[in-house]
Amino acid sequence: MVAVKDAPRTSTTIVVRSDSSSRITRSRDPYYSLMRRIFQEDATATRGQKFLEIVEKRQRSGNPLKTSEWKVLMDELGVGRSSFYAMRNKLLGAGLITNKKGEYRLSGQFSKDLIDMANWWLTAVLNQDSEDD
Repeated sequence: MVAVKDAPRTSTTIVVRSDSSSRITRSRDPYYSLMRRIFQEDATATRGQKFLEIVEKRQRSGNPLKTSEWKVLMDELGVGRSSFYAMRNKLLGAGLITNKKGEYRLSGQFSKDLIDMANWWLTAVLNQDSEDD
């Protein structure tokens, strides 16, 4: 059996909504709205947001969050080991964070993948230029 921390993290499911009133930019808390599209439960979405905020704060301060700090993170987030790693793996799979050289960092891969999908849909399926509205 594979340990949760070593489980494959190649992709994450995200809820996509076509209703313009459901856009993340229209939310009072866009960060939380994004987390709710990735995590099914409110509590996990809140913990995911808190984890990303910790990663962001530490990255900006020049002291990136170390993967070896997982016990401290579990206490701060109020979760067990398997819940922590399951949440972390979803964020890694979505491309929101990376785990390189023993440090967690925010990643732009999530944005790049969404842009790639949107451009493919416009150009390959709808036969439109990506600059057209």
